[in-house]
Amino acid sequence: MPTYEYECGSCGNRFEKFQSMSDQPVKTCPKCGEQVHRVINGGLGVIFKGPGFYVTDNHSTGSEKSESARPKKEETAKPESSTQANAKANTSANSAKANAEVKTEKTRKVKEKIE
Repeated sequence: MPTYEYECGSCGNRFEKFQSMSDQPVKTCPKCGEQVHRVINGGLGVIFKGPGFYVTDNHSTGSEKSESARPKKEETAKPESSTQANAKANTSANSAKANAEVKTEKTRKVKEKIE
């Protein structure tokens, strides 16, 4: 249901009324009781949804790309040293092993309950 805007011709009061399109228009001002007329306005405008409406969605070539679409030098990933990579791999392996042990223990307990 749309919201209609009305204006009083005598007192200048502007007000909005939320009503169905099939409802009769308001004829009297709620403040002074004189005749009102509906104000025609531009509405809400267009709402763009989906890709293609942002600066970063522009598929232009070469130097036409905007600065915001390019990654900044500070944001680029630094290469890891081999010791850092090994430490991460060991941590991942240890946590995977610990998870497997916990699952095995839970499975053993469930089997004991069943028997």
